[in-house]
Amino acid sequence: MCGTNNREYLNLTPTQESSCACCATPATSTAPADVSGTVYELEGLSCGHCVQTVEKSVRAVAGVDSAAVTLVAGSTSTLTVAGSATAETVRAAVASAGYAVV
Repeated sequence: MCGTNNREYLNLTPTQESSCACCATPATSTAPADVSGTVYELEGLSCGHCVQTVEKSVRAVAGVDSAAVTLVAGSTSTLTVAGSATAETVRAAVASAGYAVV
């Protein structure tokens, strides 16, 4: 369109320099090291979108002060939840997001 070939002008970042969780190394942590709370092991997470989906679902639960996932793509990831929410409600939130607590 407009007489230019946009494909030639895309300035894409090589995946090695990308901060995208989908392109990052297999072990990617979104949680600070000093986060404390109840830890759950999760299966089925493979990228940053998975992490965001679980964190958003769990943070919506009454009694959850914070929720952070440490992603290990292709293996067991961890979810750390701080607050007074019960394990049953956290498990239900993870399940509703489409993932499984081990």
